[in-house]
Amino acid sequence: MREAWESYVAGQSRARPDAYPVRDEIVQSWQRSLNMGVDAAKQHSRKIEAEEDLYQLRRRNLSLRRAARSALARLEPHLADARAVLLLTDKDGVIIDAIGDPSVLDEGQNIHLEVGGIWNEDAIGTNGIGTALKTGKPTYVHAAEHYCQSVQAWTCAGAPIFDPFDRSIIGVVDLSGPPRIFRRHNVALVMAAAREIEIALAEQQHQERTLLLEAFLNSSNDRWSSGVLLLDKMGRILFRRGLDDKGYQARPELAVGKRLLPLNAGMTEYDIRAALPRELEMDGIERLEFGGRMRGAALFLKHNRDAPLTRPEAAVRIKPRANIDEEEVVIIGAAPKMLEALELAKRAAAADVTVLIQGETGVGKEQFARLVHSRLPRSDAPYVTVNCAAISKDLIGAELFGHVEGAFTGAVRGGKPGKFEQADGGVLCLDEIGDMPIELQPYLLRALEQRAVYRIGDSERRSVDVQLVAMTNRNLRNDVEAGRFRRDLFYRIGIVVIDVPPLRERAVDIPLLLRHFNEGFAKRFAREPLDFSPEVLERLGAYRWPGNVRELRNMMERLFLLKTDTKVHASDLPEEIFEPVDGLGLVPWMDIPDTGTSLESVEAMTIRCAMQVENGNLTRVAEKLGISRPTLYRKIKQYDIPRP
Repeated sequence: MREAWESYVAGQSRARPDAYPVRDEIVQSWQRSLNMGVDAAKQHSRKIEAEEDLYQLRRRNLSLRRAARSALARLEPHLADARAVLLLTDKDGVIIDAIGDPSVLDEGQNIHLEVGGIWNEDAIGTNGIGTALKTGKPTYVHAAEHYCQSVQAWTCAGAPIFDPFDRSIIGVVDLSGPPRIFRRHNVALVMAAAREIEIALAEQQHQERTLLLEAFLNSSNDRWSSGVLLLDKMGRILFRRGLDDKGYQARPELAVGKRLLPLNAGMTEYDIRAALPRELEMDGIERLEFGGRMRGAALFLKHNRDAPLTRPEAAVRIKPRANIDEEEVVIIGAAPKMLEALELAKRAAAADVTVLIQGETGVGKEQFARLVHSRLPRSDAPYVTVNCAAISKDLIGAELFGHVEGAFTGAVRGGKPGKFEQADGGVLCLDEIGDMPIELQPYLLRALEQRAVYRIGDSERRSVDVQLVAMTNRNLRNDVEAGRFRRDLFYRIGIVVIDVPPLRERAVDIPLLLRHFNEGFAKRFAREPLDFSPEVLERLGAYRWPGNVRELRNMMERLFLLKTDTKVHASDLPEEIFEPVDGLGLVPWMDIPDTGTSLESVEAMTIRCAMQVENGNLTRVAEKLGISRPTLYRKIKQYDIPRP
């Protein structure tokens, strides 16, 4: 390799890239380095010297550093005496955090492999950080594969970190050290770390989106007469509604995920207006704040005055699959959490990444899987489902990966393709993924990483192009900590996590669902729609629906089957709808004193208990209690409850 490098930088083998057994990605990187004028004799990379500049850079990347904190802390003890360092960089290849063996960290300072060091290809040529940034792929660069001679005493493996929102590269995780630490599977380690960081980033962004939507709804409930764009703190379009006329539909710069302007917390409404593209006409601009800081903005766009201005439909319709006799799938939802989940599903389909759909039984997880499938370019793309809990432990491997003749007792003559092969070019939906046997999980991980499967009893590699959608009603993170689910598989399937909210957290959707099911069953049974009294509607809105949307649908079907007239009274409803939760109308984890109980004291006690259960996380407390965060803050102040 050193001979190949010497020959290349001397200009002797550039016309014959196959003259030496050098990997294509390394030769291509050498060529880029040469074209950029990188000096192969360079002694070290560049570095940000000013402390204030470095402080501001690390502050701008605070979200990334927070997301990486857990992964770095987990790996740091294993690197202390391993002659290796783990580095985190920003999107430009500048090192913003570094951990590992202290002696190697010291040695790295000689070539500026330290916090503040700049390691893109422009600065130092071929290296694990810069080449991963340039190609967007995990890579390793070993010894003489580095373009600059001073770095050839090192080996490194880098993996890019992708923003879960728009899949742009926002950084790199890199493992570096002396050549003797080289192992090909070092790439797998940094890939796992990068995926873990992306999961943490997705959780951060999920919380930010929820808070931003809530801030918008609390401040602008009646501003639906114009098109609305919600921008996050980066100036990217997080959410859009009401942009239905032709003037806006065909504009790619207004798509969800696009960065419309460089937003920052110090901008006034006037500053935001000045930074927008000139052709966008505004009816209004609103800064969205929570936690005492601006976290985004709402833009109200002027519509074509000839176009009808109506509140957007709260239904997503999915056409029947090609050559399948089935009804249209309709997803009903106008609640902020539901709208957010729908937008996330659409983006996940466009990005062609693995998706994990979480939610209680009956919330409609498979409808979201169908939504992902419906957004694939091919109208006849296969949609294959497997219920991991319904197949025996001995057969699920053959069901997923297929088998050859004679592979096991009962194997089909001539062999049989598995679900992965059947789903080639489409979506493979694994329901109840948490029930997959743990000994089979490494094979699923390998199939996802390699995009290939091996039938049981066969050594032939079969390439597959499958978008995996996994579904669960369990908390997989708890299963990971308990050792029931592999950590690396969890990070691999959870590139995009969609949390489908339970019906009790989207009470605004209950009247919409009632109307939808009422109209559907009326058409099916050739009857008039049912008429619900105000008392019944109030009762249905107050019920917690443990069976979620499925329970509501089943109740509606039961009413159509049993009712001979159209008027629905309270006596027609199932008994459980009138049973208070836990027999007291209170949530089960409350401990109510026997004496001195007033409505105010019960409410204050409920909030205190919820804060204790959720470890002071006020977002989850508000969700558990079914109230908005501003309402929760007001009641905390009203009852003088200590804030965490």
